[in-house]
Amino acid sequence: MSDIAIKIENLSKKYVIGAKDDRFLYERISNGFKSLFSRNGKQQETEFWALRDINLEIKQGDVVGIIGKNGAGKSTLLKIISRITQPTTGRVTIKGKVASILEVGTGMNRELTGRENIFINGAILGMKQAEIRKKFDEIVAFSGVEKFIDTPIKHYSSGMYVRLAFAIAAHLEPDILIIDEVLAVGDAEFQKKCLGKMNDVSRKEGRTVLFVSHNMTAVRGLCSRAILLQNGMVLDEGKVEHVIESYMDKAMDDLLEQNWTDISSAPGNDAVKVKCIRVVPELASTYISVETPIRIFFEFWNFMQGASLNLSMHLYTLGGELIFAAVSPSIKMNEGLASFTCFIPANFLNDGKYTISMMIVNHSKAVYTLNDAVRFEVHDVRDGEWFGKWPGAVRPKFEWQFSQMNEQILKE
Repeated sequence: MSDIAIKIENLSKKYVIGAKDDRFLYERISNGFKSLFSRNGKQQETEFWALRDINLEIKQGDVVGIIGKNGAGKSTLLKIISRITQPTTGRVTIKGKVASILEVGTGMNRELTGRENIFINGAILGMKQAEIRKKFDEIVAFSGVEKFIDTPIKHYSSGMYVRLAFAIAAHLEPDILIIDEVLAVGDAEFQKKCLGKMNDVSRKEGRTVLFVSHNMTAVRGLCSRAILLQNGMVLDEGKVEHVIESYMDKAMDDLLEQNWTDISSAPGNDAVKVKCIRVVPELASTYISVETPIRIFFEFWNFMQGASLNLSMHLYTLGGELIFAAVSPSIKMNEGLASFTCFIPANFLNDGKYTISMMIVNHSKAVYTLNDAVRFEVHDVRDGEWFGKWPGAVRPKFEWQFSQMNEQILKE
């Protein structure tokens, strides 16, 4: 087992929905008061298994992509491997030091400055202060937060926070680097830098990388192996192309609408929250064809007074290849409900399956990103024989003109 970096045996994680923590006196009083107003004096509790009977071995130097739909158990698995969450049953054996970036707010002390967090994280990884100082300038330059390095990170934007967190995790030489899809908070240039650094960490330095992403292009380019999770169980594992194909075949059904009526549970943050994303075919049909005009409707709550917001819609193939990004004009708006609609004309998209991600931007800076928000399939409607999918990302129907000269063709 000398070459095994992570060994997972019979791992399961159960959550009890509705259960209350009674470790502290104020929690006992609060929970007791609430129970007076619940049916039969007791709140209903249900069990939810986020993971069930996971058995995996990951070798040193492996770069493993963990993929699956939202709610498949990916983040729970990473939290257990990172020692943030305890499993209900089973165990994880780890060889080496682990650095992880899971979600904004995990792994760093928000009351301390960026500088202090660099040294604390290095000490947690067992590094000496002289070793951390040697890496310090490289970390700060990579993160791009030089001006704010002595500012408490509670004042950082989410993008600044993630840039610094990634720079710390990647440069302090962990044996195992764990990355959840928090990189979506950063801009495209920084994401490219992160993927390049992960390539260096894995291929040049021989370290183990676990990478969760919905971007199949990134998974395909970075990883040599992949694991597909579904409903908390391992559905498939092996070579990355095989597992991605399995994911595409089994995990993606049409989801033309996402609607959150309860603002408290809607995706977002303290700046914006998403209310609705909907794909609306413009023709009365049971399916979307290449000849169907489509409207993409976005609705969100804005909590920023006087913000200048625009919406960026990214259309991907099911394999994660970006087809195009459509950006709305910037609108200065007050707090309240806002909506944008994007129109995709007929005879533009090629046949195939697509997903839509959205990004809300304020003064050229990303406020919130929601990946794989809705998905749909476009069907071919050609008459006669079908010789396969048309080449190219799109198949626009341009206007053509034809003319023929009446000159006689001279033959020898």
